[in-house]
Amino acid sequence: MLKIYEQVKAALWEMFQLFPPRNGQILVIGCSTSEIIGARIGSASNMEVAEEVYQAISEAKDVFNIQLSFQCCEHLNRAIVVEREIQLKHGWEEVLAIPKPHAGGALAAHAYTQMRDPCLVSSILADYGMDIGDTLIGMHLKRVAIPVRVKIKTVGQANLVLARTRPPYTGGKRAEYPEEKRVK
Repeated sequence: MLKIYEQVKAALWEMFQLFPPRNGQILVIGCSTSEIIGARIGSASNMEVAEEVYQAISEAKDVFNIQLSFQCCEHLNRAIVVEREIQLKHGWEEVLAIPKPHAGGALAAHAYTQMRDPCLVSSILADYGMDIGDTLIGMHLKRVAIPVRVKIKTVGQANLVLARTRPPYTGGKRAEYPEEKRVK
């Protein structure tokens, strides 16, 4: 069985090879470390698991030149941890809190400690999504989200859902649209 780090890395690499990100696009990650270890969401935050997940995601950031954002749990109203530089660039509304394992989630708490200048924002519109453990990241994806099917279906014991977004179609029968890379 693959380790958590390997599962996360394999899933992200496959998604980004199928649908390569443009420079600086944003990936939002929601993660329940409780679900990964087989417990009910929000009941058993695990910092060691969070570190493994973060390591794989951080490597993807460097390889694919994406920006990372981490969704907190419902106790922080699903706020998002980002680098302040990204928050300022996009004009996102900052909210005040510091995520902790049982109030924000283990991955968000760990990410907060790893960033140069972290802050929380109330919401974003990300280009890609990774939802580990049914954390409901959809509110932080751009309007037209499309599931991405990869070989990895779970991380540990948690369900895995990946998504990409695309601009909405406009026009009608006479409109012409650019081709998108499609999975066969």
